[in-house]
Amino acid sequence: MSTLDFIFRLSLAMLLGAGIGLERQWRNRNAGLRTNALVAIGAASFLLLSESLTNEVGDPSRIAAQIVSGIGFLGAGVIMRDGVNVQGLNTAATLWCSAAVGTMTGVGLLIEAFLTTFLVVITHFILRPVGNKLQRFANKSSSRQVRPDFKLSTFKNGESE
Repeated sequence: MSTLDFIFRLSLAMLLGAGIGLERQWRNRNAGLRTNALVAIGAASFLLLSESLTNEVGDPSRIAAQIVSGIGFLGAGVIMRDGVNVQGLNTAATLWCSAAVGTMTGVGLLIEAFLTTFLVVITHFILRPVGNKLQRFANKSSSRQVRPDFKLSTFKNGESE
């Protein structure tokens, strides 16, 4: 691989990752512009390194598998549980997608990387308002709310107080 091709793929991974992170940054989410760009750069770098070390004789799918499992740990770190609520799933999924874009860019699947980036960005911009409307509709149509009713009492010598 030429140095120019290496620079092009790595730079493209950065731009596509930043494109995904742009929406996240704009909405002031945890993993924004820099984080998504870095994830894409990292994924592309590992595949480019693998290709450079093996002179195109090795198996880049082995490195890609390690990227998938490694990004799972990074994604798990952004998922927070607050009582019964879970936050950060969308951020974790977005980081996973950025890693996929970087991986595709690293192996030279440039059109696929552009398409994936486009779909991730569209998912954030289009499906967020659709999801919000569906949630409001579901809340309105759900007229019955279940609230547990507990009565605590103490017993003294077998009798209720």
